[in-house]
Parts: sequence; C-alpha cells; structure tokens
Amino acid sequence: MNRLLDIQGLRIAFGDHEVVKGVNLHLAAGEKLALVGESGSGKTLTALSLLGLIPGARISGSAKLAGTELLALTGDAQRAVRGADVAMVFQEPMTALNPLMTIGQQIAEVITLKKALSLDESMVIAIDLLASTGLPEPAQKAKAYPHQLSGGQRQRVVIAMALAASPKVLLADEPTTALDVSLRGQILDLLAEKQREHGMAVLLITHDLQLVRRFADRVAVMEKGVLVEQGPVEAVFAAPQHPYTRKLLDSRPQRDPVTDATVHTHPLSAPAAPPRQPAMTARGLGVDYPVPLPGMRGWFKRGRFVALQGVDFDLPARRTLGVVGESGSGKSTLALAALDLVAFHGRVQVAGLEWSKQAQANRQQRRHVQVVFQDPFSSLSPRMTVEQIVGEGLLVHAPGLSAAQRQQKVLDALASVGLGDAVNLSARQLINRYPHEFSGGQRQRIAIARALVVEPEVIVLDEPTSALDVTVQKQVLTLLQRLQRERGLSYLLITHDMDVIRAMAHDVCVLKNGQVVEAGTWEQVLGAPQHPYTQTLVAASQH
Repeated sequence: MNRLLDIQGLRIAFGDHEVVKGVNLHLAAGEKLALVGESGSGKTLTALSLLGLIPGARISGSAKLAGTELLALTGDAQRAVRGADVAMVFQEPMTALNPLMTIGQQIAEVITLKKALSLDESMVIAIDLLASTGLPEPAQKAKAYPHQLSGGQRQRVVIAMALAASPKVLLADEPTTALDVSLRGQILDLLAEKQREHGMAVLLITHDLQLVRRFADRVAVMEKGVLVEQGPVEAVFAAPQHPYTRKLLDSRPQRDPVTDATVHTHPLSAPAAPPRQPAMTARGLGVDYPVPLPGMRGWFKRGRFVALQGVDFDLPARRTLGVVGESGSGKSTLALAALDLVAFHGRVQVAGLEWSKQAQANRQQRRHVQVVFQDPFSSLSPRMTVEQIVGEGLLVHAPGLSAAQRQQKVLDALASVGLGDAVNLSARQLINRYPHEFSGGQRQRIAIARALVVEPEVIVLDEPTSALDVTVQKQVLTLLQRLQRERGLSYLLITHDMDVIRAMAHDVCVLKNGQVVEAGTWEQVLGAPQHPYTQTLVAASQH
C-alpha cells in the first residue's frame, strides 16, 4: 500500500509524563481511518503533533507526509503545510472561530493565503464551500458572525474552512459531536465526496462507534496512549481481540425505564396516593427575537424571528420527556423557556405554579426545577471549588443552614452521584478541588450534584452526554436513571441522540422549525413514526 502519511514510534511527553507511547499508524491516499478511544487516551494529541500544535510537549518518532518529515518542520515550512497539505477540523467550533470576523471573511482569509487569490475571488469560493456543507442561505450566512449561528451550523463552517485549500490529509477531531443524527450523515457524506474528488485521506477521531461503522475503512483503538488494536472495521467490530475494544463496543446506552413500581418509597409508607399532577406543563409556548430587516426598512423597524411557536407539552411526575430535532429546531430555546431564562409568551407551570413576570417572585419556585448543561467545563466556574459550586444553590434556597449543615448536604449530593468512588478521593480532598482537576465525566457528575442539592422535582437535561465518550456516556445515563428511580425525579431531556432517547425517554416530542410535528410515547414515535421528518430522524439513527 502506498502510504501518504506514515507515523512510526510516535511518543509525546509533558515533562516526565508520557501520554502517547510509541504509536504506529499509516494512511493511504483516499483512505478513511478512524482513531477511537476514551477521553485522555491520546487521540487528539496524536493528530495535533502532526501540525506542531502542542506547545511545551516533547515529541519523538517519525511522521512522514509523502516523504516529508512533519515533526522536523518549523517556522514558515510548518505554516505552509498547515491547511494546504494537512488540515484539521477541531471539536469545538466556537473556540476555533474568530468572534470578531464574519464566517465568510474567515474562510476567504484561508483561501487568500493558501491560493493567492483576491479577496473577492476568495469570497465567492467561500460561499460555494458553505453551500457544499448544506448550510442554508450560504450568501447570507457568510455575513454572519459565529455567535449568530447554531452549534451545528458553526461546525459546518469549520469543516468548510478546513476544506478551503484542498488538503491531502484531513484530521477530523470529533467533527459531528455538536450535530444531530441527520446532519451527521450529511457531514460524513460530504467528507466522503471531497475525499473522492481530491484523493484526500481522512483521519477521523471520534468516540461515536456508529460513525466508525458507517464511515471508516479501518479503525485503530487507543487506550492510555497505547495503540491496542487496529484493522479493517468489519473485522474489528465482528471479532474484537482486545478487552478494551470489547468494552467500547459494549457501551451503547441500555434502556432501563423507570416506572411507578420501581420508584423507591419508604417500606412503611401509607397506601398509594392519588396520581400526582404533572411536574411541568406548557401551553401555547412561544419565543421570538428581534432581527434587522434588509435594506432601508431596517432603518425604521425590526422584524421578528420566531424560534418557538405554539408548543404544548405535559411532563408527568417521575417520567422523562425527550425533546428531539435537528440543530436550530428550537430544542434549547424550549429548555430556556421552561426554565424562565428567556422571554416567552404562553404559559409554563412547574410543580403546579406558573412562572411570574416578576423575577423576585420566581426565586422560590426555581428550587423545584434545575438544569444540567451540555458542556460541564463551561458551565462550572473555574474559580470555585467543588464545595462552592455544589453548595451555591443552598445559599439562595436554604439560607438558614449553617456552614457545617451546608457542607454535609454537599457531601451527600456528591455521594449520591458516586463521585468519591469515581475519583478515589476522600470527601475533604474532593470538595476542595477545582473543575479542571477532573475529567469530563466527573465534571458532569459535579453538575448533576449541583442540580440535586436543592432537591428539585424537575431537572432539565440539555444534551447531558453529547460531550462525553461512549463509556462515560453510559455511566452518566445509568446514574440519571438510578437517581430518577430513587428520588422520583422528572426529566425534560433535550438531545439529538436517538440512542439516548431510547435509553431514557418515556415520551417523545419532535420539534422542527420551532413547532411540534409529532408527540407520543417513545414506542409510538420511534417504533412507528408518522411524520416524514420523524421518519428521517429515526432512519438516520439506525445507519
């Protein structure tokens, strides 16, 4: 096999700590190789080393691109390779894009630098690239800034930027993490199309084994900096040889539905009480935002963008309502409205009480509903200890507690999410540490403990596992199911992952363009979808 990229004996160390340990990989022109493993296994560092993007690291071994030693390049020679020969799609598009430049300017800048074209010529190519990624209204989106796009749209912009100079090798680091199932398929099809057009090789870094099965020719599995297994996808998936590979393949979320019969109650409790009222209800829920109008009309008035329109739902006690839809469908807006964190019209009730228009009047009601956000790293203050983060809600909702009582409630909440066992730390060590000292899965457990400590009835889960690898995702979902069983919690689950819906949801609500197009029990919606849009989502998740 003619090797376009040949990596031999790659080692990466920080000080005395070696994190990548003698990795051997190769890529042929036009080949698709998936590099999989849990967070911290060394996947991303392996890719970043090829572009000289790991400051302070000690790197040894060899990485040759068409005979050129990449690890020996410096200065202008290294910059010439970046983008033109080897390009990278980063996992988090918001940090990869410049917030002060329009997306069209950012893509055109790459084209101007790498192909020596004029800015006008580069902008035309940039718009064509945006269109090729499936971004609607590419000419208009080219004038937008990153914060004006959804997460999925930003990810497509980053992919367009990586393809701008037609690289020989594309390093795709979790390129579909922020995308829903149908868009994942579109992006994979796009990458495959560009690969065929240019003979481009793709190194796909991912924890999504469904993507690997669909996209890659070969798969390489990393554990703690060591390449433990590699081979053709069909062979490795059918008969994995290493225990770690078998563990990854066995990490698909398992359905363990919570029913009234499995909700833990005190053994001496009174006879069953009458059915409880819904934990949360919404009627005629709508959200819209002011937007500038084109031309001279925009000088005198502003238009309205309707993000959510006429949404009704009931979230029964001790059940999970899953809200699914593509990026931009209104899922996160629905979550914000349910939490009274964005102006809305219509009615939302939590624990039988309606949100008031007076913020002060809502303070006590907020104890009944809490939230766990998508990215635990950005949702936890880096300047606060675990004790301060988890206990912050108690300062508002239980101000009469002493410092010792508050600390005990924090410890109880952390124990309930199994964090002490997960990190093998004493309680005192645990509560005095900061978020950056924990892994992604451990940070999400801290976020869940923060929600639990005020003993809410409803928790809004906004993509709670999309930033986690498959094994940690399964652990967090199992934890959420256990907590629902033990505490009788109700979950409003926002996700684009149909596997998570299958594992967690009792009922499902499908959103498209801010409107509910289908709703029912999970068996009805996923087993026999009626709306064409739902059918598309379900079909895309089964590939």
